[in-house]
Amino acid sequence: MAAQGSDSPTTSLPYVPLNSYSTAAPATGGDSLTEDLNVYYQSGDIAFIIICTALVMLMIPGVGFFYSGLARRKSALSLLWLSVMAAAVVSFQWFLWGYSLAFSHNAGRFIGTLDNFGFRNVLGAPSVGSAKIPDLLYAVYQGMFAAITVALAVGAVAERGRMLPCIIYMFIWTTIIYDPIACWTWNPRGWAFIMGGYDFAGGTPVHIASGCAALAYSYMLGKRRGHGTQELNYRPHNVTHIVIGTVFLWVGWFGFNAGSALSANLRAVMAAFVTNLSACVGGITWCLVDYRLERKWSTVGFCSGVIAGLVAITPGSGFVPAWAAVVFGVVGGIACNYATKLKYFLRCDDALDIFAVHGIGGLVGNILTAIFAANYIAHLDGTTQIVGGWLNGNYVQIGYQIADSLSGGAYSFVGTCLILAILDYIGKFLPIFRLRTSEEDEVLGIDDAEIGEFAYDYVELTREVAMPVDEDDVSRRSIPNEGSSVQVNPHEKDFPQNSFPQSFSHAH
Repeated sequence: MAAQGSDSPTTSLPYVPLNSYSTAAPATGGDSLTEDLNVYYQSGDIAFIIICTALVMLMIPGVGFFYSGLARRKSALSLLWLSVMAAAVVSFQWFLWGYSLAFSHNAGRFIGTLDNFGFRNVLGAPSVGSAKIPDLLYAVYQGMFAAITVALAVGAVAERGRMLPCIIYMFIWTTIIYDPIACWTWNPRGWAFIMGGYDFAGGTPVHIASGCAALAYSYMLGKRRGHGTQELNYRPHNVTHIVIGTVFLWVGWFGFNAGSALSANLRAVMAAFVTNLSACVGGITWCLVDYRLERKWSTVGFCSGVIAGLVAITPGSGFVPAWAAVVFGVVGGIACNYATKLKYFLRCDDALDIFAVHGIGGLVGNILTAIFAANYIAHLDGTTQIVGGWLNGNYVQIGYQIADSLSGGAYSFVGTCLILAILDYIGKFLPIFRLRTSEEDEVLGIDDAEIGEFAYDYVELTREVAMPVDEDDVSRRSIPNEGSSVQVNPHEKDFPQNSFPQSFSHAH
């Protein structure tokens, strides 16, 4: 770069043009033994998407921590377990046939083919998402989207759902629900893509689909024991976990939205900026709405607002100008905040408000994208051309957005109900398929009943509190007599009345 005040022109590294890809090349993109398949792509674009893939992966434990903190203590670990299990189950499904069903080059209007079964021929050819990255990289990146979607949805099992049926559900739901929605939204052969719907990073396939699936799962499971009475305490048991989960999600969302540009360009930079701005405004908005009612600056409220802002901006992050992100954050924060009351109207125990934040937040984001989408923002990547939204006088766009949103939501809700109904029906003959745990296990806690491990092992703590000082007495009491059995439930046994801070009693 020229020194300040110098009249010499600014210099830069010379641009090296890429080789043109031949359409006559084999499905794999070529023979890696006889030619260099890297010459068709910029190494910077590949590095950028690899980093974004890792960031999206980071969101999965973020969801687990967020949900774990919102739940009661005795079921906290199960939600962390489900989030990481979702990554494992969906990654295998994606390798087996998920990617092929969503993004095969010869896909139909609704779903793809099995041409890429087992990642067959997924290598160096330009991807269906963008010619700037190869099939293999696009497949890995989109696989993380499928995994985070399932991780969002399975939070609906909180405190009363069994683990094994949920694992089976993950695999089936990704195949029957997520893959078709992803195909029609992002595959150039999909009906919503051809119609002209704008969904940059997953308003419908990720958020509306997961939110409606969570609503359906909540209905199929039924209400938690004590729901609607003083017996069930709704207070989150660990706000620190909620903050940690929010931070993971917030950071990961940069890879989620900016990476959806599918190359390192100005459109990705704009997506990153509006993502952060909408999150900030959403958090402040939710916090202010809660303060108006409670006169308290709620940490949980701020974190929920951040997530609402992130959800709302997701479909529009690569289409809208920077100032519009403020509108997305405000409207998303208010809409999702009030949507948390819908569960009472719907008579549904959506324990973690997944439908309110993701289902309603995704719908709001899709509608706002129709209003604020601008053609010059989409063209920041140098190639994408769109008509735009209301800012460009394209008023029919809102119809396309609503059609896509309602189709995805209805398909996810009805399909989820059918999947779960079949599993639960099989459970009448094979109890391992039964969706809901027994009342005794629900009282005991899902962590103990289903996993046998705990987020917080209070057994050791109670032993230390109850241990006598005399060493001889310690040895007599700590070692049970031969033939005796000691059974301790770390969540249901009574602790000394004043042994713990007041917050422990509220968390249960």
